[in-house]
Amino acid sequence: LIFSYLLSQSRDKLYVCGERICRSVFCEEMSSQVRLRLLPSARCLFDQPVQVKVEGLRSRQVVTMRARSTDEKGVVFSSSATYRADGSGKIDLLRDHSLSGSYVGVEPMGLLWSLKADALHKYFFKNNALHPHVVKFSVHEEDREDRMLAEVTNERLLIGNGVSRVPVKGRNFQGVLFTPPGDGPFPAVLDLSTFASEKRASLLSNKGFVVLAVPVYSDHPDNVKQTNLDHFKEAVDFLQQQPKVGSKGVGIISRSKGADIALSLAAFVPGIEAVVWINGCSSIVGVPVYYKNRQILSTLPFDFNKVIRTESGASIIRYGLEDAVTEKNKGSLVPIEQAKGHFLFIASGDDLNWDSKAYMDEMAERLKHHRKENFETVCYPEAGHLLEPPYGPYCPSALHGLIRFPVLWGGEPRAHRYKQHIDKNKQHIDKITAFIKWKSQSNPQF
Repeated sequence: LIFSYLLSQSRDKLYVCGERICRSVFCEEMSSQVRLRLLPSARCLFDQPVQVKVEGLRSRQVVTMRARSTDEKGVVFSSSATYRADGSGKIDLLRDHSLSGSYVGVEPMGLLWSLKADALHKYFFKNNALHPHVVKFSVHEEDREDRMLAEVTNERLLIGNGVSRVPVKGRNFQGVLFTPPGDGPFPAVLDLSTFASEKRASLLSNKGFVVLAVPVYSDHPDNVKQTNLDHFKEAVDFLQQQPKVGSKGVGIISRSKGADIALSLAAFVPGIEAVVWINGCSSIVGVPVYYKNRQILSTLPFDFNKVIRTESGASIIRYGLEDAVTEKNKGSLVPIEQAKGHFLFIASGDDLNWDSKAYMDEMAERLKHHRKENFETVCYPEAGHLLEPPYGPYCPSALHGLIRFPVLWGGEPRAHRYKQHIDKNKQHIDKITAFIKWKSQSNPQF
């Protein structure tokens, strides 16, 4: 009937339209045979890998694999890579090379870590643990986004089965408490982040920790004139009182601005048995620290004349902070030598936010000078400032939350080499959990 109608309209259009109809029917038949699978399941934890497999393609067919996700601010991130099927029409990202696209080579989770927004300097915001990180994977005819052959949705959960999430508002702090299932007792961890984020805390709780996530800044940074260490001590006290926490000591995990607050707590507040310091500073940055109604630490000055502007519009601020060990700045240096707990210092060699490796080395030398052996150091030479749980989108630059202009975070910029950083991120999470659990087993106070 279709061909009769076309013939009655115009014989000249029959061949062209008929070819289009046949091609469309062929594509529909082909796409119905193509299967896209995520193994072992399309639903998993955020920090767990999945195996991406395609079946039902033509022998040696070239297709485009795509991924797409929207963050909590409504920004769309996407990635793509070109693959060639084997002789049986199958593609396995665990085995096969990407020929071109967002990355090249064998990258089993490449479609995830290479997710990128169209606009520059965008960070993928996924901070609320209640909602999974949803990623749509799809396979298309080569370079034809409109010719989708198969699609599957990956739900990457931040909270594991049985983990409870309770928002907490104390007298002088606010945060979110994560508690694993079971009777316990469990080690207690205070997660200090610059701004509110639940990602790391929820993933740690999945591994058997009672974790309280507390931001350094709960208000706009411009409105904060001083940091009151008493407020964070209140959070420590709250953790110690939780029924599933089996000991009096508390561990702290921190990154960036949160790291100097973690050092301060270890130096001045009793009961801090373990501190994980990630890409922080050895001095106080931003505003002075007060404890028991008096200033105990001043701030390390920042020289904006040392900011390096780049063609991308993002700046390198690594060299802006003054030297922490000079006589005039020693009042900002956190006296970690008086801390009773243990430290795990983790620094990135290509941190462009500041020279975290130099700060780590300075602290290690200072502790050695005081005959202290209560620390470990780890350096990831090619990683940047944003060391995060594995398999999240790589962020080379973004708006800095404190100085309010885009900055470069550092890290190897070539996507095909980012696998090294994914592996390092996973290693440093494993190192952190082992360190804290080791402390909890070896020290009855923790």
